[in-house]
Amino acid sequence: MLPPGLPDTVREALLAPLVDHHCDAVRRDDLSRAQYELLIGGGVPAPPGTTHFDTPVGVAVRRWCAPVLDLAPHAPPAVYLARRAELGAGEVNRRLLGAAGVAAFLVDTGTESDDLLPAAEMGRHGSAAADEIVRVEQVEHDVAEMAGTASDYLDGLAEELSARAARAVGLSTVTAHRHGLDFDPARPSRGSVIAAANRRLADPKDPLTDPVALRHLLWTSVDVARERGLPLQLHTGAGPDSGHAPPHRTDPALLTGFLQALQPAGVTVILLHCYPFHRQAAYLAATYPHVHVDVGRALTRTGAASWRVVDELLELAPFHKQLFGSGCSGVAETAHLGAVSFRRALGRALKERLDAGEWSAPDAARVAYMIGSGNARRVYRL
Repeated sequence: MLPPGLPDTVREALLAPLVDHHCDAVRRDDLSRAQYELLIGGGVPAPPGTTHFDTPVGVAVRRWCAPVLDLAPHAPPAVYLARRAELGAGEVNRRLLGAAGVAAFLVDTGTESDDLLPAAEMGRHGSAAADEIVRVEQVEHDVAEMAGTASDYLDGLAEELSARAARAVGLSTVTAHRHGLDFDPARPSRGSVIAAANRRLADPKDPLTDPVALRHLLWTSVDVARERGLPLQLHTGAGPDSGHAPPHRTDPALLTGFLQALQPAGVTVILLHCYPFHRQAAYLAATYPHVHVDVGRALTRTGAASWRVVDELLELAPFHKQLFGSGCSGVAETAHLGAVSFRRALGRALKERLDAGEWSAPDAARVAYMIGSGNARRVYRL
C-alpha cells in the first residue's frame, strides 16, 4: 500500500492508528445498486447509460475495498455488489470500518435517520472509540420546528446548542453549502435577528438558507464553542448535492473577514475538505494561529492522484495545523478509502522529500504521526 523504500520508522508512523476527525454516519441497511451508486457519487445520480464505478471513487472501491470483502482487486462492479449483498450490511461495515485502522471516529450528526449508524455503533463496528461532532444546522432545524415565537426560537437555539455541545467534542457548520462563505462577517443586530427568526418560523421545515439567520446561528455557535472550549468545523469547497451555493462561493478565502473577527474569541477553526481551494485554505492556516485544515473527502474523490493534493497542502500549511479526516459518508467504503488514500498520499509526498534529502526520517515520521492522529488529539482534547 505504501511506496517502497520508506524507512521503517516512517512506515510505522504512516500505518499507526488514525484519528478520523471528520466523518459522517454510514448506512446500516442493505442497499440496491442504485442506492449504492448514489452514495458513492456524492448524492448525484449518474447520467443515463453510465455508472459511478467509472469515477476515481468507483475504481478505488474495486481496487482497495474488494480484497477486504475476500474478492480479487479490481473485481467487476456486479461481482463486488453481489458479494456485498451476500455478506450483509453489518458484516461489510465491520470489515471496512475495521480495516481503516482508525483509533477514534469523530462523527458529524448532520443527518439523523434510523438507517444510519450512530456514533457509538460506528466505533463498535470499527473497534474504535467514537465521539460526536454536533452539526449546528441540525440543531437549528429541531428548534425551529418546536418554537412558537421568535423569542422561543432564539432562546431555544442557544440552550439546545449548549446542551448538545456538552456531550460533544466539536461543532460543525455547512453555512458554505446553505448560503456561501461570502457573508457579512459581523454579528447581526438584534432587530435583524428577530425579523429573520419570524421569517424562519413561517416555514421551519425547509433547510435554513436565510443569510441573517445563518449568521446568527454561526455566531451563537461561536459563543457555545468558546464557552465549552470546543473547535468549530467549517465545511468549505466541494460539498453535497443538497447545497444551494454555487461552487465559487465555497472558497475558504472568502472567510478571511470572519476569521479575523473570530480570532480574539480564541475559538479553534478547522476548514474541512477545502478542495479545489486547498491552497487558499493552506494559506489561511499559515496566516491565522487559530485556523487548521484538512482535505477530507478530496482524497477519496481524487483517487490515485490524491498525493498531489496532500503534497500541495504540505507546501504551505504548518504541519501542526493539518488533520486527517476521511470525509466518510453513507457507505463504509468511504471510511476505508479515506484512510488508504491518506496513507498512500502522505507516504508518497514524504518519500519525495526524503529522496531529495530535504527531510530526515525522524522528521517525516513525526509529521506523519502529527497529521494522522496527534494534532486531532490535541485540538479535540481526546
